[in-house]
Amino acid sequence: QVQLVESGGGSVQAGGSLRLSCTASGHDVNRRCMAWFRQPPGQEREGVAVIARDGRSTNYGDSVKGRFTMSRDNAKNTVYLQMNSLKADDTAMYYCAASELWACSMVGELIAAWGQGTQVTVSA
Repeated sequence: QVQLVESGGGSVQAGGSLRLSCTASGHDVNRRCMAWFRQPPGQEREGVAVIARDGRSTNYGDSVKGRFTMSRDNAKNTVYLQMNSLKADDTAMYYCAASELWACSMVGELIAAWGQGTQVTVSA
């Protein structure tokens, strides 16, 4: 099993930055693609970013491209989400996720484990 713990959420004004971290433990964490999802209040969950097992490739949701950067440090079993130029629309609960060993995507059905979430609030 995989356990994920997020940190780094908080409140920030529009235009500001935050860095989320997610530390993983458990089975084969460094053999898994990792992803970030978010769920704004009253809306469905959406994929934000996904990173390959070796960290060499990433993919982003259209709404965050050019503003968010996902990275990973496999020596620390940790992934990061650097969020710049934040907008009020980025307000959401952000979840770290570990993919199934055979998958690498931002599709929720292909996720093996979820973190508890960390709140990001951006004021206009």
